[in-house]
Amino acid sequence: MAMAKEIMGVSLIDRSSFLTKQNKFVVNPFALPLEKRRAVPLRKVVRGPVAAISEDLVKKALPPPVPSDKTEKLKVRAVVTVRNKSKEDFKDSIVKHLDAFTDKIGRNVVLQLVSTEIDPKTKAPKRSNEAGLRDWSKKSNVKAERVNYTAEFMVNSSFGVPGAITVSNNHQREFFLETITIEGFACGPVHFFCNSWVQSRKDHPGKRILFSNKPYLPSETPAGLRSLREKELREIRGDGKGARKLCDRIYDFDVYNDLGNPDRGIDFARPTLGGEKIPYPRRCRTGRPPTDTDMQAESRVEKPLPMYVPRDEQFEESKQDSFSAGRLKAVLHNLIPSLKASISADNHEFKGFSEIDNLYSEGVLLKLGLQDELLKKLPLPKVVSNMQQSNRGLIKYDTPKILSKDKFAWLRDDEFGRQAIAGINPVSIERLKVFPPVSKLDPEIYGPQESALKEEHILGYINGMTVQQALEENKLFIVDHHDAYLPFLDRINALDGRKAYATRSIFFLTPLGTLKPIAIELSLPLSGPTSRSKRVVTPAVDATTNWMWQLAKAHSCSNDAGVHQLVNHWLRTHAALEPFILAAHRHMSAMHPIFKLLDPHMRYTLEINALARQNLINADGVIESCFTPGRYAMEISAAAYKSFWRFDMENLPADLIRRGMAVPDPTQPHGLKLLIEDYPYATDGLLIWSALENWVRTYVNRYYPNSSLICNDRELQAWYSESVNVGHGDLCHESWWPTLANADDLVSILTTLIWLASAQHAALNFGQYPYGGYVPNRPPLMRRLIPDQNDPEYANFFADPQKYFLSALPGVLQTTKFMAVVDTLSTHSPDEEYLGERQQPSTWSGDAQIVEAFYEFSAEIRRIEKEIDRRNLDSGLRNRCGAGVLPYELLAPSSGPGVTCRGVPNSVSI
Repeated sequence: MAMAKEIMGVSLIDRSSFLTKQNKFVVNPFALPLEKRRAVPLRKVVRGPVAAISEDLVKKALPPPVPSDKTEKLKVRAVVTVRNKSKEDFKDSIVKHLDAFTDKIGRNVVLQLVSTEIDPKTKAPKRSNEAGLRDWSKKSNVKAERVNYTAEFMVNSSFGVPGAITVSNNHQREFFLETITIEGFACGPVHFFCNSWVQSRKDHPGKRILFSNKPYLPSETPAGLRSLREKELREIRGDGKGARKLCDRIYDFDVYNDLGNPDRGIDFARPTLGGEKIPYPRRCRTGRPPTDTDMQAESRVEKPLPMYVPRDEQFEESKQDSFSAGRLKAVLHNLIPSLKASISADNHEFKGFSEIDNLYSEGVLLKLGLQDELLKKLPLPKVVSNMQQSNRGLIKYDTPKILSKDKFAWLRDDEFGRQAIAGINPVSIERLKVFPPVSKLDPEIYGPQESALKEEHILGYINGMTVQQALEENKLFIVDHHDAYLPFLDRINALDGRKAYATRSIFFLTPLGTLKPIAIELSLPLSGPTSRSKRVVTPAVDATTNWMWQLAKAHSCSNDAGVHQLVNHWLRTHAALEPFILAAHRHMSAMHPIFKLLDPHMRYTLEINALARQNLINADGVIESCFTPGRYAMEISAAAYKSFWRFDMENLPADLIRRGMAVPDPTQPHGLKLLIEDYPYATDGLLIWSALENWVRTYVNRYYPNSSLICNDRELQAWYSESVNVGHGDLCHESWWPTLANADDLVSILTTLIWLASAQHAALNFGQYPYGGYVPNRPPLMRRLIPDQNDPEYANFFADPQKYFLSALPGVLQTTKFMAVVDTLSTHSPDEEYLGERQQPSTWSGDAQIVEAFYEFSAEIRRIEKEIDRRNLDSGLRNRCGAGVLPYELLAPSSGPGVTCRGVPNSVSI
């Protein structure tokens, strides 16, 4: 056993600390204390096996390697870990048994080792004999999540080190290859971190190429691997022709021409996003045929049929299960109110706040839904009854966090201000530099640029200062959605059940460090040849103005919800990252060190974006149904891309400085000084940004000691060039794109991408249900304008302001649908991988120095989490601690599964 331990690199007992309860290798490196980890020789840590290997596989120790002699043969062994599907349908079961039978007669899985060296005689890479996986048929009924197989090879003692393996799958169905460990070479175990689906040769006749965990720059690629490296990239890029099959592993670009469905009618046609007319990032190409009525529009694939993404980008089973549960929840929460609405014509809006509360206390079925006899008429009665028996909570909504500490917090002005810097959209607020604020829209089209805000509107709320003093002392801040909405308002307000303004909200920074809203400007487009409809609402002085003020805040929040979802969340994280991910797969080999760095930060993003195109941002999808802009939602997103988005401003320090929320200050820890010291998103974010930047700099300096290596790295340069010139081709001519000529450039680009995929997305996503699940706090759409005394509706407002306020919010159906969706979007799946974690933490890279640096980065992330916890208990930080105040945990790195309002996953995966 001791000898077996030596061969494997670490003992089974040592390895157990890297296993989760489910035996998964999404590993928390802190299971092994830092001081103990450093006591272990680093070489041993790196050589730890890739997957859990059962005792019986290592009982028979292999003989020691034979001394080098070209005439001698070595017997070496591969231990191959395959992950089983946890659920199999009837067809899967039949094919599995067929594969088990045919495996016995030679139609099996065949491996071949490829050396890093060239054979001097043949001038081709040295290769081992081909060897089949043993005992596939014998283990076909093993129910474990992971099954280990072996294969044995005979190689010359002069074979060198294996750098690649080719795999031929002669079975009928694909299998998920997790890891391969080669034992028996003098260099010690060689690890292959695969995590990939291997297709049957009937679908993909070629051999799959898999590389070991040792990173190589293109110029340093061993001679034996060069042709395979290029071949693998050619196959991944494809030829840009034909429709993609679900089993393909091809990455390519296309425009967003699949959001509409013109074959259903003109109301479902949508413009193509991407191109000279409407610039937009590119998405993953599927190659589906055009629609019948518009040759430029791609035909739709409607749920539940899957959209194409490359096979390895599709959700793994545990993620798929949690997403399916969310979809089922959405069906329950949407279907039942739909039926209720069709039964009762007047059930379109909430009659009182208590009816909203009942969504959490009594549930949809009990309060808004149907009696038992009506449940029997549902298309899925068994599902509904099972849900009731197995988990009654699924038919109720969880109480959103905003209600957990103070049910009435949402009504308070200080909470309205706090959410601008510590809520779900803390990235829109800016320092007010000019008063009154000025629009950048063309005055010939949109009227005078000067706003309706006057000094007299705010003088009474700024502690005796003049407006000029307040500006100079950095006391005035603004959330300005005027220019985002105004060009679309005529069309939005013509939609049924939609009424919106273009809003500007002004805040004053109090001596306590909190924000106080002091004025909200509400603008409408031209109502006549030379005039514009504008009004300014200020804090209440009596009962009537209190309701006016509450309505104005609701309209401001509704504007903010749209910009948050369409611009800051979808565009700036999901859509803007997709081109970089596509180009990374197309141009950087799996053995490229930068690909290895980015790999965990690209997980699942293409899949979640495809699901969004299918269900969320499509014509008549969730976003159009639930948010104010309706069918013009994605055009608002595209307008922001053209006028606002800049990659060089997407890193946190640059964004804070651009918005005037910070000023450069080299004496400060992060090189800048925040103008609101207690700005939770920024203060926590800067800790994570610095940790990421230090980790990336360490990594980059390891592989690029001089600039010429960066300039001459053809894969790296091709990746960045295609990301910009194709993926973001509509803006590629802009002068603000960073160059990629030295280590500082590369560190900045990579840190920005990892920041966007991890912390920025987490800050914008996982608070959606905790803050938005109570619709009065943050209505996604509004259905009434604020009545003027001359309006016919003013009498109704005056007579029953609460009823008018509720009628302005989304109706029952819109609310329950929206809540079900944001509940799903705010949920962490059980297999989530958080910042500071990696699958196979000791073997993801064959570079011992980098593995150790990653452990140090992980330890720094844990220290940041403790600092965030400390801040949330500091009563001096009033924007995150106080009576009824929610702590700010959206950038706390770790989380359990579910809706937690915390946790920073590695990637945009929901």
